[in-house]
Amino acid sequence: MNHRMTYREDGTFTIIQFTDVHWQDGLEIDRQTEKVIRAVLDAESPDLVVFTGDLIYPSDTTDPVEMMRQAVEPVVERGIPWAYVFGNHDTEKNISRTELIEAIIVQPHSITQRGPEHLSGEGNYVVEIGEAEGECEVALYFLDSGDVSSVPSVKGYDWIRREQIDWYAEQSRELASKNGGAPIPALAFFHIPLPEYEEMWMEKGGYGSKLEKVCCPKINSGMFTAMVEQGGVMGTFCGHDHLNDFWGEWYGIRLCYGRATGLNTYGREDFPHGARIIRLEQGVSGFSTWLQLVTGEKIGQQEQNPR
Repeated sequence: MNHRMTYREDGTFTIIQFTDVHWQDGLEIDRQTEKVIRAVLDAESPDLVVFTGDLIYPSDTTDPVEMMRQAVEPVVERGIPWAYVFGNHDTEKNISRTELIEAIIVQPHSITQRGPEHLSGEGNYVVEIGEAEGECEVALYFLDSGDVSSVPSVKGYDWIRREQIDWYAEQSRELASKNGGAPIPALAFFHIPLPEYEEMWMEKGGYGSKLEKVCCPKINSGMFTAMVEQGGVMGTFCGHDHLNDFWGEWYGIRLCYGRATGLNTYGREDFPHGARIIRLEQGVSGFSTWLQLVTGEKIGQQEQNPR
């Protein structure tokens, strides 16, 4: 059973995407990251917070579950529902994906789900938005994009696997069948960017900053193709690359990066940390999105950077 969320009385639904928090030991740098999270929460009033991977950065001497609890505390204490997908660093040391997802599921206000056990990774699930007793109006897909390639001949990062893609397509068809056959508008969240992020930028550029290469998988497993074929997906949201925050439209889907949140990793002094905000309006097609920075600056219209 998919989790169901509802719009506000004014017909809006706001999501904060925090990404690459990289919480490690709860000490000085992490407390600076906490200030980023609190500043964004103060500036926005979200209905949902989504952590798109690399929430924690486990070390040999820390307890990953306790670090996770510390990282999400600013959200939990405000009673805001939150969802999570895995990054490539979350389970590098001292914990497995199964152990961490089970700890996350039972945290206060977490709507994260483990998802079908036969799928690759953990935390492949769907959240529906609509009236409490009505039909789904928008679907949120959450996918585990893995960590590093397990195929010896393919170096680099992992990819969303075939059975995950088949599962997504099945979920999309089921929701459409309840909607008279019409695709349900949807957003998708995962950590590692799809190859189409690079393809789009090289072909036409985008809106926002590209200050490092797109660290996508070396091979294309077909997730983007499936979304185009199924219809409905309006936008995708990833992290992973801390100095990229661009977005652009590619074959009818807006491919969006978040804005890196955590300080306990690489970055640039002239690239303040923050988050991406996503707003849906009931009965209105599409979505609006902007960046909220720790400095208090809100970047509504990112600069266009044509290829």
